[in-house]
Amino acid sequence: MSNRRNKRQQEEFSISFLDVICCGFGAIVLLLMIAKTVEPIVLEESEVDLDGQVQALQEQLAEIRGETTVLNRDLNAKREQIDIETRRIAKLKGELEALQTRFARKTEGETEAGKLKGELTVALQSMTDEMRRLLGENYQRKNNVIGGIPVDSEYILFIIDTSGSMFNYGWDRMLQEMVNTLNLYPNVKGIQVMNDMGDYMFSNYRNRWIPDTPGRRKAVLDRLRAWNPFSNSSPVEGIQKAVRTFYDPKKKISIYVLGDEFTGKSIRNVMLAVDRVNAQRGEDHRMVRIHAIGFPIQFSRPLHLQTTGLRFAALMRELTYRNGGTFVGLNDFR
Repeated sequence: MSNRRNKRQQEEFSISFLDVICCGFGAIVLLLMIAKTVEPIVLEESEVDLDGQVQALQEQLAEIRGETTVLNRDLNAKREQIDIETRRIAKLKGELEALQTRFARKTEGETEAGKLKGELTVALQSMTDEMRRLLGENYQRKNNVIGGIPVDSEYILFIIDTSGSMFNYGWDRMLQEMVNTLNLYPNVKGIQVMNDMGDYMFSNYRNRWIPDTPGRRKAVLDRLRAWNPFSNSSPVEGIQKAVRTFYDPKKKISIYVLGDEFTGKSIRNVMLAVDRVNAQRGEDHRMVRIHAIGFPIQFSRPLHLQTTGLRFAALMRELTYRNGGTFVGLNDFR
């Protein structure tokens, strides 16, 4: 009887133990199924969030790089302008010292100054008589200067900025300056008009001079009123093309650049490019003269948007100085 009871108790214990084990395995399997179902969803959501963050950071980096490029360009322009102004200041200081020395000498004594004046008058009279004797009574100087601009050229070529700022705001004043400039040359052998990209106003006169007649001058001014080809606001292309096409050692040529801004990357590179194409011929003599007229259109804008106008003035002042011409900056463009 006791043996049968012991045997029943052992069977009940074995069954209970198996139930516990099965339940444990079942719980483990259930946890694994839950874990495998949830984990990919969490990973996918994490990957999506990381992609979005990476893209946003890349966009911010591109924007920062763009701003850095603009700031570096403006900084380089300021440095170039400072270098030009520094050289000019040094030159002006030397001229000031020379003038001070001359003034000090002049004030040493009115008697000596009067004596020198008399001697100079006699010397000038003697030179005039000698020149008249050698050159003849009808001799006229060829190196005439009007308003500080040498007007001794036989051929004149205009390079005009046809950008939107010039055409929309300064075109009437530009036409007026064209008339004023042509009046300085009442009779020349040839005229030509190009824009700052090197495009001709009259395609039928490509690579050759327009004859100077009253009718041709009127045709130039009439055509100019509505002439508006594309422009990048940088005169270097037009200058290079003009010098390479029209330079002739037997002709006296002047180029007039009319514009309001310079959007190129480097003033120094423009100077070097023009130096290469407009090479020096003898002492202080270039193949062609380069004059410029600046229109202050950009200076009507806020201060931080005037950089291109300042760079045009700096470029043209140095360019005309190095190429035997004159830079005229207007006070008003209306």
